[in-house]
Amino acid sequence: MIELIKHGTTIDFMGKRKYVMTFSLIITLICLYGIFYKTEYGVDFRGGAEVQTKFSKEVHLDTVRDVLGKAGFHDATVQTIGQPQDNEILIKVSADEASLNATTERLTQALHTSFADNTAEIRKVDIVGPKAGAELRMSAVKAMFWAILSIMVYMAIRFDFRYAPGVMVSLLHDIIIVAGVLSFVGSEFSLHTVAALLSIIGYSVNDTVIVYDRIREHEDHGDQTKSLRTHINDAVNDTLSRTILTSVATLLVAASMYFFGGAALRDFFLAMSIGIIFGTYSSVYVAASTTLFIDELTKKSKSGNAQKATA
Repeated sequence: MIELIKHGTTIDFMGKRKYVMTFSLIITLICLYGIFYKTEYGVDFRGGAEVQTKFSKEVHLDTVRDVLGKAGFHDATVQTIGQPQDNEILIKVSADEASLNATTERLTQALHTSFADNTAEIRKVDIVGPKAGAELRMSAVKAMFWAILSIMVYMAIRFDFRYAPGVMVSLLHDIIIVAGVLSFVGSEFSLHTVAALLSIIGYSVNDTVIVYDRIREHEDHGDQTKSLRTHINDAVNDTLSRTILTSVATLLVAASMYFFGGAALRDFFLAMSIGIIFGTYSSVYVAASTTLFIDELTKKSKSGNAQKATA
């Protein structure tokens, strides 16, 4: 196995945790502001029309986007469906409830006019009302909540209760930062974003489990006189080479898909790239730091109770 970090490295990660946790708190608050005040929801969540169109000949998605942009649909989402030879695309445009039908007719007219030599057949039109969009938003939040809660219960059963809060805080930290960054860069929050966030939850918890597993190994089979802080530092140093290699390899794939995968996949892989970076960082400085904080808090509580009993 390739080792970027030599075995026996003794970086004091936990010694810097207060500074890093302060940084995390600040960036989390900034991202929360972005989520509440700058997030732009996609058609799936705010309501609009989905038009499934089949062209008689091959058509480029960028050409369709240009046509729709000139027709006033600047926020339209265009993606292929089915096999490439089917020449079918799905167009999503936003509209309020009162103008949904008029918007659909205007879109259809723009396609027929601009693609006179490439017949655009409207196969299906689905209208998503604002109420349905709001319900879908709530369903997305619930999906992430239950995913985090289930993982927290699993971690408490597999390791120890003191490990579970660290996972929950770490995952919330990653989700908030990814969603916040997307809101500041102007990416729409859509079903693609929800899929990316759920994928990030899985990636981040996998990295955290590896770190936690090594911490437990050090606690069970290592020097029993060492503190949990030392065990965490030893465990993170042991897994550092593996963590860097895995994260860089995954990030390269996500970044490649972001630049070369096309506009339809860009937001998904932007979210994945951000999530990989912060998911790796949070496994050490959020999850492990939270576990250490809870352990220190528990020991102080026990020490205080013992002093009261003696008095």
